[in-house]
Amino acid sequence: MAGAGRASTRPARGWQKAQVGHFVGGDWAPAGSGRWYPNRSPWSGEVLGEIAAGDGEDAHRAIEAAHAAFGGWAGEAPWRRQQIFLRAADLLEGRRAEILDALAVETGCGRHFGSVQVDFALKLLRQAATLAYRPAGELLPSDVEGTQAMAVRRPVGVVGAIAPWNASLALGGRAVIGPLALGNTVVLKPSEESPYTGGALWAELLQEAGLPSGALNVVTHAPGEAGGIGDAMLTSPLVKRINFTGSTPTGRRLAEKAGRHLKRVVLQLSGQNPLIVARDAEVGYAVDAAAYGAFIHQGQVCMCARRVYVERPLAEEFAERFAAKVAALPTGDPGDPATVVGPVINEWALALLDRRVNEAVELGARVLAGGVPRPPCYPATVLTDVPDEAEIAHGETFGPVVVLEAVDSAEEAVARANRSDLGLAASIITGDSRRGLRLAAKLDVGIVHVNDQPVNDEPHMPFGGVKDSGWGRFGLGFAAEEFCELQWVTVRDQDRTFPF
Repeated sequence: MAGAGRASTRPARGWQKAQVGHFVGGDWAPAGSGRWYPNRSPWSGEVLGEIAAGDGEDAHRAIEAAHAAFGGWAGEAPWRRQQIFLRAADLLEGRRAEILDALAVETGCGRHFGSVQVDFALKLLRQAATLAYRPAGELLPSDVEGTQAMAVRRPVGVVGAIAPWNASLALGGRAVIGPLALGNTVVLKPSEESPYTGGALWAELLQEAGLPSGALNVVTHAPGEAGGIGDAMLTSPLVKRINFTGSTPTGRRLAEKAGRHLKRVVLQLSGQNPLIVARDAEVGYAVDAAAYGAFIHQGQVCMCARRVYVERPLAEEFAERFAAKVAALPTGDPGDPATVVGPVINEWALALLDRRVNEAVELGARVLAGGVPRPPCYPATVLTDVPDEAEIAHGETFGPVVVLEAVDSAEEAVARANRSDLGLAASIITGDSRRGLRLAAKLDVGIVHVNDQPVNDEPHMPFGGVKDSGWGRFGLGFAAEEFCELQWVTVRDQDRTFPF
């Protein structure tokens, strides 16, 4: 990141040390308080740049800028909106190598998952370009003679977007592009762990693509100081919707506060995602799928498999081959294209992983692979015989640890999976895809993949969970249900007769 003069708070291409400010009303600016915080690489510990340490006052300025820009952006011609998103996609594609490097340096994201994120963002922008031409409503039959009725979809206004660090490019984009494509304006709060790849980078791309000033605003904050910005979004009457991706405890607190203001929120929260291997599965494929689904981006993806259930006829062979594959996964520098397991996001995350694995072992679990920290990395780890009272057995442990369990039947695996309070994603691997669909129908989750692992997303799909994994759905094909108001309009071309 770099900059000079007035633009010293604007990030430049590359990772030189500099200051990165808020993006408000089309301008880069420091926090009102003048405070900054260091953005550190999880791999090297190097300070990548100084980031604006914003607060509620900065958020309110961004909200006002978004509100002022709403009328103009909502009224843009469809071709103009389409042009901006297509141009942004081309800009992103042209910076692919640089963005992959930035993801590795800022979030420890290796090439495998970095490429997934860039490809998702490109599809997101190009699919969003078509939203401007989707029907804005529908005609409805009316029993009142001479009345024509319509249901008209309209953008709501300002949308508050709160995005996480773990898939910073993809989830930062998902938080803003759908609302923008529908004519809303957005205030984005990226994670303090990914202020550039999850926030400032999107501002750069869309500004260069021609997005009008104020349509997208980005406000950053220091670690532990998200509350002021979140509260500003919740309490401001100018913010009409909020979308949040993150942990269930934080999502619950946000939803409780939003309820007091009768403010609608879209929540995509934690997952304790099962991967079920049926007795008729091909073992080699199941091992490969489970390894990818559990350990991509060192398990720091909400969809990652947290528990692998294997029917007993395959359990011994699967465990042996799975543990061998996992133990051999390359661990280390995320900048090395061969690396599969890079650093976890920070020291706190590393300590939590170590504590939960040690607790499980003390309670009787066995370690089949991994289990010993290699700071700043935690190696891919497989546990078995984990007792139900272990914390790792029921909470979301965000890292490269998976629990392996033998079951008497796939139906037993479904029943065990459904005991969880979480219900985001699941997958089933079986030689009988019809049976897989029958099992899928019994799983209490928002997403099921038959004969695949659970880490899948496409911009137009209805992404979201049930139970404590949240409510509402992301996905461009369903964004209008979350980020538009539906207005009933009638019109008559002749006078109506009234009874008095």
